[in-house]
Amino acid sequence: MPTKRRQQFVIGNMAWLLGSLLALSLLGSLSSELFFVVSLIGFLIIVELTAPFSVTPAWRQRLKWLIGIGLSVFGYIVIRRILAILPSGVI
Repeated sequence: MPTKRRQQFVIGNMAWLLGSLLALSLLGSLSSELFFVVSLIGFLIIVELTAPFSVTPAWRQRLKWLIGIGLSVFGYIVIRRILAILPSGVI
């Protein structure tokens, strides 16, 4: 049986994903990279908002791996964008 915080986490995350997908679609700027970055920002916010005060459940321990992978992919996206902006011959 899921706890109240876990339900809040899942519902909040799904609402953020659907809301960001809808907003990016309405703005006409939907791309996989931008959707990933907006989703990662929302995921990190929801992780902090639903964090317990005293005891950390086991399912929240596994979120550290997801956060690490997400930040690694974000770093890759940033490096790719920087390399695209730089003029040829700089690197």
